Amino acid sequence: MSSLVPLLTTLPLLGAAVALIFGRRRRVQVWVSIVTLTAVLVIASVLLVYVDAHAPLAVAVAGWPVPFGIVLYVDTLAALLVVISSIVLLAVLLFSVGQGAADGDEDTPVSIFHPSYLILAAGIYTAFIAGDLFNLYVGFEILLVASYVLITLGGTEARIRSGVVYIVVSLVSSVLFLSAIAAIYAALGTVNMAQIAERMALQPPSVQLVLHLMLLLAFGIKAAVFPLSFWLPDSYPTAPAPVTAVFAGLLTKVGVYAIIRTETQLFPDSNINTLLLIVSLATMIVGILGAVAQAELKRILSFTLVSHVGYMIFGLAIATPAAIGATVYYMVHHIVVQTTLFLAVGLIERRAGTTSILKLKGLMTGAPLIALLYFIPAINLGGLPPFSGFIGKFALFDAAAQVGTPLMIVLIVGGVITSLLTLYTLMRAWNLGFWRESTSAEEPEVEDRIRFLGSAPAAAVQTERRVIPKVMTASTAGLVVVTIALTVFAGPLFDLCARIGAQLSEPVHVAQVISDTTTGEGGH
Repeated sequence: MSSLVPLLTTLPLLGAAVALIFGRRRRVQVWVSIVTLTAVLVIASVLLVYVDAHAPLAVAVAGWPVPFGIVLYVDTLAALLVVISSIVLLAVLLFSVGQGAADGDEDTPVSIFHPSYLILAAGIYTAFIAGDLFNLYVGFEILLVASYVLITLGGTEARIRSGVVYIVVSLVSSVLFLSAIAAIYAALGTVNMAQIAERMALQPPSVQLVLHLMLLLAFGIKAAVFPLSFWLPDSYPTAPAPVTAVFAGLLTKVGVYAIIRTETQLFPDSNINTLLLIVSLATMIVGILGAVAQAELKRILSFTLVSHVGYMIFGLAIATPAAIGATVYYMVHHIVVQTTLFLAVGLIERRAGTTSILKLKGLMTGAPLIALLYFIPAINLGGLPPFSGFIGKFALFDAAAQVGTPLMIVLIVGGVITSLLTLYTLMRAWNLGFWRESTSAEEPEVEDRIRFLGSAPAAAVQTERRVIPKVMTASTAGLVVVTIALTVFAGPLFDLCARIGAQLSEPVHVAQVISDTTTGEGGH
């Protein structure tokens, strides 16, 4: 079974190479990408079943012993995130194929898009299964290279400008991360996560604190945690719709995943939970207040993306097994729902020629299916029962209530306010864009909303309306079905996440993990 683990990263890289070779044959590239991501999904699903039933798998690539070799490590958390990522990547890929076929690949040139997309997937998978910090860094750098190409596709001035901001911020984060790796190696003599977990406790508290904060600073930028989230709302909305969707759904979650590993494995006895609670509250409130002030759907969703990262940091700061399990569940929920919303907005843009809620009108009667595809994930993200957003937030609030400190109560109130404002913001867009009739006079309260949003930044410019291929609608509908499945099968999925929370809260059996990486067998 351990022989399947390296395929999670090698298959996308091989697929990217094949797609690049067939750069002038669009159909071949499409099928290479679909087959590659489907194969990874199947392999990851098999690994998820195995590691949940048995034990994690640790593989030393080429048999090099720790700490010299590359270690790949798949536990239930890593396998689950690879499965969810593969589902999202497949859906977005199909969406982009439909868009490219309809537009002549003006926004997403196939010869560039497919190799870059598969390299992006390889970077995501590498980050999730990295068993050492340097390999995690490599995964981040693969992401950076591929994402810079994708975010600037089309070569417009706005995309180049946002791409420059994105890459500068990402490079700063990478330099901080590399500096943290160097400091950890100097202090501990290893970058293997299992050995770091064993040796970190022997260091003075001041050294542990400095190393801890260095890693959190680097990962906080990638996760878009306040006040390190300033770059995100201006970077994502300018990219092509499928690129924005996959960025919003996955890239910040790679940063959150790195923070999960840092808090649960490298620094399980951390004393900075109060700091994390404050940061999580600020991330939730500042992010959603930014969304309230926006008039453009992509910017609204970008700010809600920032605010909901705060829920995940909140769960980690609670630091109980139940809270960590709830965090994982909410993370899975948010990956799917946020991606779905961005795809739905992509459909809205093609149907109406704009994503400005000041200009959208009458879509409920003009495009009822798109209205439904937006409405379901919107109320899910807003946390209405019985959807997965409500389940995840309730689980987080329940875990915080069990701790019961005054600060936890403040965080619960902040989380409830953020959820209500999220629902208000998304339903305001629904009211203006879908319910407002294009031929009717504005009601006084509607005029007040428009007047309030009239000075909002980056309102979308009206463009031509475009045909919506069936595959774009089908891929978006498929993800909506997945969001509903997160609710229908919430029991088994939440039990799985609860087991993950319990595993992450247990002391790592370091000696066995190291032994596994030298033999290539699984378990710890």
